[in-house]
Amino acid sequence: MLSATEKSAYFAGIRDGWPFVFVAGPFAMLFGVVAIEAGLSLAQAMGFSVVVIAGASQFAAVQLMVDNASIALVLLAALAVNLRMAMYSAALVPFLGSAPLWQRACVSYLNFDQSYMASVARYETVPMTVPERFWFFIGVATPIAPTWVAFTAVGGLVGTSIPPEYALDFALPITFLAMIGPMLRTLAHVAAAFVSMCVGLVLVGLPSGSGLLIAAACAMITGVIVESWTEKRT
Repeated sequence: MLSATEKSAYFAGIRDGWPFVFVAGPFAMLFGVVAIEAGLSLAQAMGFSVVVIAGASQFAAVQLMVDNASIALVLLAALAVNLRMAMYSAALVPFLGSAPLWQRACVSYLNFDQSYMASVARYETVPMTVPERFWFFIGVATPIAPTWVAFTAVGGLVGTSIPPEYALDFALPITFLAMIGPMLRTLAHVAAAFVSMCVGLVLVGLPSGSGLLIAAACAMITGVIVESWTEKRT
């Protein structure tokens, strides 16, 4: 039975998470279309979204499957693209590390870009207990995860009948801009974002999203250096 504060945290998470359905839906629909065009059955596409629930790695894996890559290469590419989730998990440890195992398992499954960023933004600004943080995280994921699965099915069913001028693939950059923009609150945040952008553009030609991982590592190092420098000045 949830306490009043835990219920409040859960519904606050739903409130912060529901706007993301407007971009998660089209992106999931696009994956459904791509998966069916790649030769997957509707059940396989649905299973992909339920088990993996990570858009970028799903697209990478499907593309390599179309190219007849080996299973090992498909798995490595999906893992490489999804390694940012390991960074997300490490960043969540100070907030949720003492939660019960079943709660941490739920967070692990539902730990995707939107749930992580919306939750951390909340944790850093609002004092919350560990149970409240958990239920807020679940609240953020509540409208997004079912939308991802449902719209994968929609994309698989309607297939190529979606006009290309709808530009469903534009949903992903819009999502990241909406999530990252409000989080650029300090000089360290801005510096990390700038370095990440520059390094990512320079390394855009590297395979399987590895350039983004290098850019993320450079951004983290930059953030630490700038934050340490700022603390010494103050």
